Amino acid sequence: MTFYRLILVVAVLTLSACATTDSSNPKDPYEEYNRGVWEFNRAIDKAILKPTAEGYQAVMPDPIEKGISNFFSNLGEIETIINDILQAKFGKAGRDTGRFLINSTLGIAGFLDPATAMGLDKEEEDFGQTLATWGFDSGPYLMLPFLGPSTARDGIGFAVDKMALYSPYDEMNDTQTEWSLRALDLVQTRASLLPLEEQLEEALDEYSLVRDAYLQRREFLIYDGRPPIEDDCEFEEDCEDW
Repeated sequence: MTFYRLILVVAVLTLSACATTDSSNPKDPYEEYNRGVWEFNRAIDKAILKPTAEGYQAVMPDPIEKGISNFFSNLGEIETIINDILQAKFGKAGRDTGRFLINSTLGIAGFLDPATAMGLDKEEEDFGQTLATWGFDSGPYLMLPFLGPSTARDGIGFAVDKMALYSPYDEMNDTQTEWSLRALDLVQTRASLLPLEEQLEEALDEYSLVRDAYLQRREFLIYDGRPPIEDDCEFEEDCEDW
């Protein structure tokens, strides 16, 4: 277990245990703290990550950039398959395994994505979603240093995904190669988000936009694209008439 992962687990457990509901948004009881972390993360991003991603995108030919993105996406299928099984989604686990095998072979180690053309679309599962299917509440919304938006549940899920579940990086004996790949993954992920930068900068409140978008997306993923529809029925018998 690396030191930063230990700090992450301790921070999430501590904040979750001490949660209050003084915030105007009940899902964000630590808004003042979270906004401070957001400003810190944003400063790091503007100073280092964004310029690096822009330089990467400027010099990298589009087909190669797409291939690198596909490669890391394919590695992520292993995490998805494990969480499929933990959630008892065995049919989905079979499809995602098929997608991984096709892209790892016909797709030349994942640089190409023939599985999508065959109708095997990419889907994401992580341990945060697994905890949700097991009945764990999301807990408070958290903005984590360097890692970005999360919740208490998703923070623990992230730590488990990176520590307890299988990672292809665990098979590497060359530390320099491992961290070079991790850095490349980070840069290409940031580059993929550059088209959203203008929308973010035009927002009246960047923090609220990111928070609300994150929480909505997590709900969408947890319910496999079919989140429950909230209605305005005051009494159960009123709803039966619809």
